[in-house]
Amino acid sequence: MSFDLQVNGYNGADFNSDDLTLEALHGACLALEEDGCDGILVTFITEEIATICRRLQRIVRWRQEDEVVARVVRGFHIEGPFISPENGYRGAHPLAAVRPASQDAASEILEAGEGLVRLITLAPEQDSGGRVTSYLADQGIVVSAGHCNPSLEQIEEAIDCGLSMVTHLGNACPLQMHRHDNVIQRFLSVSDRIWCCFIPDGVHVPAFTLKNYLRCTGLERAIGVTDAISAARLGPGRYRLAGWELEIGADGIARSPGGDHFVGSTATMPKVEQILAEEIGLSSAEIRRLVDVNPRAALDLL
Repeated sequence: MSFDLQVNGYNGADFNSDDLTLEALHGACLALEEDGCDGILVTFITEEIATICRRLQRIVRWRQEDEVVARVVRGFHIEGPFISPENGYRGAHPLAAVRPASQDAASEILEAGEGLVRLITLAPEQDSGGRVTSYLADQGIVVSAGHCNPSLEQIEEAIDCGLSMVTHLGNACPLQMHRHDNVIQRFLSVSDRIWCCFIPDGVHVPAFTLKNYLRCTGLERAIGVTDAISAARLGPGRYRLAGWELEIGADGIARSPGGDHFVGSTATMPKVEQILAEEIGLSSAEIRRLVDVNPRAALDLL
């Protein structure tokens, strides 16, 4: 089995759409179970706080009405809006909704999630003095750095305040950066103190690069996620992720309309496990650690 910390949609259902129905979410959860994933965090990307809260409340209600949804959706991952506004680091997140971290806004999100918000991705440099990180960590929320470009000093400060993870390391950064002093190297330098998440779909991080990353982090601190969108499991076609209209071609890669960057992934956990076995050379026990044991441990669900 597996546990996926980052699922934006699945099997045709876009979790970030106001048009999402309980029927579509139910079908996505059944498909996830069929693919060996018995638990996920529904992931909401950057939006206005009111919109995030409305979407949280809807799925909280649906968990109470549908036993399949309650069984599979173990909580929420809020990816933004407290992220970097810089192009390259921001990725596919809408600039208009990006904002500095705020304890009041974070509190609204937690209240709407009714105890089910498990993970929040933010940019340490958007959290002055680490105040929101400290607040969230004190509430038992896993705080992850992502879509960010903090200095090493800011990373160290964030860890001291409770930061315990980095979101999809190796992505959400520009294609061209300083060859030594860059955000990937900075996080690798502290990887003995945080969980490091990767998207091992064969697209976001090439296999040879992932091998290098895993040598740095060790399997004990690494986590595999899909970052799946509604196209996951379905193949080529037209799909949505929040405000993005996406055309998925024969290569199965979810790109922005201009092709500048990836917009989530079409990967499933069986595909991730296949890549980890065939291209990275991991054993079944090592794969289980990355996609099942470690994500549960990171959320204290073991």
